[in-house]
Formats: sequence, structure tokens, C-alpha cells
Amino acid sequence: MDTLALILVIVGALNWGLIGLFQFDLVARIFGGVNAPISRLIYGLVGLAGLYSFKFLFRDRVKID
Repeated sequence: MDTLALILVIVGALNWGLIGLFQFDLVARIFGGVNAPISRLIYGLVGLAGLYSFKFLFRDRVKID
């Protein structure tokens, strides 16, 4: 589950980078537009993956001395 969330967060980050730099929404282009059901599903999954990834901020880290 962690790997899937990481992949979706990376996809979202790359898509936002493309939007910010080039005004190009790759997800919308591939899946038929911003309002296409599959695009909305992808956006929703990316959002859920982002929320799921908050757990990585609060995970205990092993310190190696």
C-alpha cells in the first residue's frame, strides 16, 4: 500500500509540475479531459494517496549511531 501511495503521489507531483511550468495537464490529456470520469478518479486517488502519505511524516525513525 505504501508503494502504491508513493507512486500516486509522484504522478500527482509530476502532473502539478507540468501544469505549473507548461500549463499542460497530462492526466486530462491522456484520459479525455479534466471532467472525464477516469480523470476525476485519478485525481481522487492521487488526493487519497496524499492524505495516506501523511503517516510518513509521523513515523518513528530508526537512528543509527
